[in-house]
Amino acid sequence: MPVAKLVEFLNANNIKFVSIRHSKAYTANEIAHSAHIHGQELAKTVVIRVNGKMALAVLPASGRVHPDMLKEAIGAETVSVCNEREFLDKFPGCELGAMPPFGNLYGMDVYVSTALTEDKEIAFNAGTLTELIRLSYKDFENLVKPKIVRF
Repeated sequence: MPVAKLVEFLNANNIKFVSIRHSKAYTANEIAHSAHIHGQELAKTVVIRVNGKMALAVLPASGRVHPDMLKEAIGAETVSVCNEREFLDKFPGCELGAMPPFGNLYGMDVYVSTALTEDKEIAFNAGTLTELIRLSYKDFENLVKPKIVRF
């Protein structure tokens, strides 16, 4: 079952979505393969720190966060990728590494790669290592209001 907070939020906003179950997978590429989703349509969520404040970077499964590029793109003084110990307690109800890209539900800014804006639909971890949510990119953008950047 996807994380309840996310499902409640999507239902409250009348968002159409599909839940996809797959075998346990840990990396974005493993998840895309297991769920039979093209890597470009699978959005991975990376916890970052921007000027000392935690935020989320959302990008295609095959992509990487380049802190210097992101720092320049958003005009930040510092950007770094967080290690798991730094955010263990920040996503209640989620398995480690399976947090959805809805920073607005966790009080975090969200930076989304321009590459994802070209997709009609995106899929992402739903709080577990065995389940994804798929919905339209436009619905995601309207709900999360991410900052769209090239990184």
